Amino acid sequence: MDGSGVANMMGEIGTAARAAAAELAFASPQAKTQALHAAADAVWNGRADILAANAEDLEFGRSKGLSDAMMDRLVLDEPRIQSIVDGLRAIAGQDDPVGAVIAEWDMPSGLHIRRVRTPLGVVGVIYESRPNVTADAAALCLKSGNAVILRGGSESYHSSAALHRCMVEGLRAAGLPEAAIQMVPTRDRAAVAEMLRMVEYIDVIVPRGGKGLVGLVQAEARVPVFAHLEGICHVYADGDADLEKARKVVMNAKTRRTGICGAAECLLIDRKFYDAYGGVLIEDLLKAGVEVRTEGELLQIPGTVAATPEDFGREFLDSIIAAKLVDGVEGAIAHIRKFGSQHTESILTEDPETAQVFFNRVDSAIVMHNASTQFADGGEFGMGAEIGIATGKMHARGPVGAEQLTSFKYLVEGDGTTRA
Repeated sequence: MDGSGVANMMGEIGTAARAAAAELAFASPQAKTQALHAAADAVWNGRADILAANAEDLEFGRSKGLSDAMMDRLVLDEPRIQSIVDGLRAIAGQDDPVGAVIAEWDMPSGLHIRRVRTPLGVVGVIYESRPNVTADAAALCLKSGNAVILRGGSESYHSSAALHRCMVEGLRAAGLPEAAIQMVPTRDRAAVAEMLRMVEYIDVIVPRGGKGLVGLVQAEARVPVFAHLEGICHVYADGDADLEKARKVVMNAKTRRTGICGAAECLLIDRKFYDAYGGVLIEDLLKAGVEVRTEGELLQIPGTVAATPEDFGREFLDSIIAAKLVDGVEGAIAHIRKFGSQHTESILTEDPETAQVFFNRVDSAIVMHNASTQFADGGEFGMGAEIGIATGKMHARGPVGAEQLTSFKYLVEGDGTTRA
């Protein structure tokens, strides 16, 4: 397809999305709930077709030489399909955010004013290898009354298309406009460039993927963007940490799934903890097959490798972690301020005052105490799913669920009220 063909196609998709968004803005909560349950049924009933489509994508991924972490993001199996179904039902069961009253008050003039939630309009989602984003993003946009244009990665093209068909089946069952959830039907990268310029059709772009994709979107987009550039997540083992809790959390934060944005990429160890327990946290990671890149005294631990300066502040998305000794919570905070990406950080300590200092002074979207960074996920926050984790400070921050995909308007009531 040539450039004008892509532009015309995207214009048609945008026009249809705008029309669908106008209808969705006043769709009943019952219709949206019905659509999500019907989509969940379609996903489960169609799982054999989805797995067959995923097998095509996995073959494509292998032929492209994708890393193990990228292949893990791409693969679907029955438990992961069950998770998609559970996510759709969880979103269906949430309160509808549209029309919810955020605040209301009366003025001496006689006016009664309400600030209520409204949809953003049309959301564009550009993502890479994870096919489950198709269902998560579509469901959250539908719940919040937004139309969505999905542009999945070339790696997950067939899996995403199969999931998209299930979402449209849900819309059809509820009598909602099928153009409310559209998928860009081409792998042509020109479609991405076109989306980033579609200010007359798209209200916000959400990129889900690696630094290259997100950086491109932030640099090129004329449409507003909700994004995080990287998930450089830190775990800090304080001198007053409980040893067994620390061992358990560090292992989970790094090894549960290494290819997600909530995976720990840097372990900070208080010298007081190291003096008490030695290199036990690093030894655990090494035994689990994690490559530990470090410096100074920690290099004395057998099996560690020397870190380069670039390893601090790097998102590995692999079985690799950077590790460093720091002087107390102040040293940890200073390191995170210099090398972090304002995504997720966790402190391991039994001292509530130290934890409070960390909470107050670490300026990341998610700050945790005695918990694994792998909980940085909308589903784990009770949102059913997420469309992404926003690390900026405008409008949405942290996991972006249905509520974060709304804006607001003011409803003002008088009784023949005039201004003096």
